[in-house]
Amino acid sequence: MYETLWHLKHCNLFERLSPEELHRLEARCRLRTYPARSPIYLPAQKADSVFLVAEGVVKVASISADGKESILAFVEQGELFGELALLDVENRDDYVEALERTTVVMIPAQDIQKVLAIRPDMALAVTKLVGLRRQRIERRLKNLLFQSSRDRLIHLLLDLEEQFGEETPEGVRIRLKLSHQDMGNLIGATRETVTSLLGQLRNEGVIEYKRCKVLITNSRKLAQGVERSPSERLIDLHRKPHHSPAIGVM
Repeated sequence: MYETLWHLKHCNLFERLSPEELHRLEARCRLRTYPARSPIYLPAQKADSVFLVAEGVVKVASISADGKESILAFVEQGELFGELALLDVENRDDYVEALERTTVVMIPAQDIQKVLAIRPDMALAVTKLVGLRRQRIERRLKNLLFQSSRDRLIHLLLDLEEQFGEETPEGVRIRLKLSHQDMGNLIGATRETVTSLLGQLRNEGVIEYKRCKVLITNSRKLAQGVERSPSERLIDLHRKPHHSPAIGVM
């Protein structure tokens, strides 16, 4: 179980624990590997574990009643998912799939709950984790309501660049393999719309797209192409100095 202990030690959340606490938790964990594109858990399954990504990347999604998928997040090595099990949620309401060959550490929720009960610092860290995930989802929902498909795609590429970008001589390469359908599921657009928009951005010289991987060749120009959101425009309006109204053409 040494490998499991190593992964626990290198997770930001568990690095706060003493060696004794880590060993007790490790004794209750299981290590499991999933092939690419295989489910880790499904909606309505019992929520009795929290998962730590030891290697690979997973996709967290929701499935509508008619079978449509909306991608909520990607979680990579060293990060947790399934954390709502800590809040005594009885069943899962999301769907998690291994995006590539992925190994996870399965940690019983009740064992982490026991630790949280005596470690307020860890309880606060978990609260921040849940809050950050929800904040990202809410931001994406606002984009769906107020922004065009093009702006939503650009925001997505910039977010992925920040989280999964790798510097190369040609630009910033996003580590994830994403199909046109994957990107459509992230921004609420059809595969055909994403294909068309990627073609436009490629013609503008800001991205390249090959074998399901995006290379951002000009981040600054890509960011300049995004229209500001209504909330950002409202903030700018309030920041402007007030002048006496002038008569003129509206």
